[in-house]
Amino acid sequence: MEDKIRQSLAETAEVLKCVADDMASQIAEAARRCLECLRAGGKILLCGNGGSASQAQHLAGELVGRFRRERRGLPALALTADSAILSAIGNDYGFEEVFRRQVEALARPGDVLIALSTSGNAPNVLGAVEEARARHVYTLGLTGEPGGRLAQSADLCLCVPHRQTSTVQEAHLAIGHLLCELIEAGMTGTD
Repeated sequence: MEDKIRQSLAETAEVLKCVADDMASQIAEAARRCLECLRAGGKILLCGNGGSASQAQHLAGELVGRFRRERRGLPALALTADSAILSAIGNDYGFEEVFRRQVEALARPGDVLIALSTSGNAPNVLGAVEEARARHVYTLGLTGEPGGRLAQSADLCLCVPHRQTSTVQEAHLAIGHLLCELIEAGMTGTD
């Protein structure tokens, strides 16, 4: 078991090193776009399925609450969190519509949609991105390799260089925390 633990953590560390080496400028651009949105009075919407749904809620909580600094709450909303909305839309329109319909109702030009999909091919996430782009909402995708359809449809896609879902999700959480840290620093003037 100990060898398996070391091997698994070494693999994650290698992926995170690749993210640091190869994706720092993309992560910085994503943070800049989020800051631009928030400074202009916009909001950040997040969506994903399964573990990515949990991460969407986690990151929205860090922004509305706080990450590392005391500051005002920042407008962020996980489209994964309201079971009444999800079940009503799923029942009436189908599961593929659960995020698109919420983007239609809640997103305004200048907002940001963060769409998490380890495969990059989740139909409901892709529907949300399509609706967001039609509404002049900046779309940020987080995927694993090779990026799927989300890599082509999002304005910016952060594609973690790995195919194992759990490892990709670990990297997504690290990227999400970096975004929260950069956004918080930018909003409090403590870059």
